[in-house]
Amino acid sequence: MVNADDFGADDSRNRGIAAAVAAGAVTAVSVLVNGPAFAEGLPCLHDWQRRGISIGLHLNLSEGRPLAKDLRILVGEDACFPDKGATQTLLMQRGNQELEREIVRETEAQIKALQIKGITIGHLDGHQHVHIFPAAVAAVVEAAARHGISRLRIPEETPPGSNPVFTHGQNCDHYSLTRDVHRSSKHHPPEGGASGKTIKTKHRDHSEAAVPECGPSSPGDTLLREGALFSRLAAAARPLVAAAGVGTTDHFRGLFLKGRMTLPLLKAVLKNLPAGLTELMVHPGAVPHNPGTGPFAAFATADRQRELEVLLAPAFPVLLKRYGITLTSRRESGA
Repeated sequence: MVNADDFGADDSRNRGIAAAVAAGAVTAVSVLVNGPAFAEGLPCLHDWQRRGISIGLHLNLSEGRPLAKDLRILVGEDACFPDKGATQTLLMQRGNQELEREIVRETEAQIKALQIKGITIGHLDGHQHVHIFPAAVAAVVEAAARHGISRLRIPEETPPGSNPVFTHGQNCDHYSLTRDVHRSSKHHPPEGGASGKTIKTKHRDHSEAAVPECGPSSPGDTLLREGALFSRLAAAARPLVAAAGVGTTDHFRGLFLKGRMTLPLLKAVLKNLPAGLTELMVHPGAVPHNPGTGPFAAFATADRQRELEVLLAPAFPVLLKRYGITLTSRRESGA
């Protein structure tokens, strides 16, 4: 499945996601219910739900105002969530029962905010992956099980340093491709487009790719460190999710494409997908006509518009067909 995050953040993000859904490139959408553009996006959500697009909660504990009342620990003096770094530090705590109770309350409030608008929640994930942090994971898994939410994101992905998908050029902020991806097109003649709805693929051979060497001072270092952290937390969360009877995909991709997706890099990811069901996390958007201010102001940028352009490129369905990938919004029976 191709899952677009942050619907509801602003009008430009909503428009970008809507364009990707209309093109058949996105088959699941995760919603920020405390985002400024949530209410105006409801007609789209209802329409997509009728068409089989999975609508999910993008649980937010780091930006904007909470929906639960009288929180003390999760918010700052302005009664808003703190920024990403402060929230991640807070959520690394273990055994803080008051914090965990506040997370339960806010998770319930955000779930109900979707349900009360007539949305059946098909999946749950976290803005900046807050749902798999130690202080939050038990509450989130229990909430998913209690509300019958069938799928929870496990953002576990091998970093490029040990995954033969990417290699670097001048620095790790501008990845170039493995030599396998640069082969002449005569080895992979173009084929027709593909349609359908979560990514399903056969086994791929990973033997020919190179490994990047990203030094600690490289521009991509933050992305690599964050991705490694999220992957470790996700691996630890997986047994809890399974024990609760909540589903997830077999694989996940997208941690290391954030802010730098190109068609060649996406090609490298698709070519090297393992067998099974994969969630590809994407963040399509558009550059706003009148940039705003506040905690959601940075959600629609040129990077997000470039990502949308990749998803809308005619080559994208060609690549899906070439590598035997079927898009879906859910796990099919017997898969």
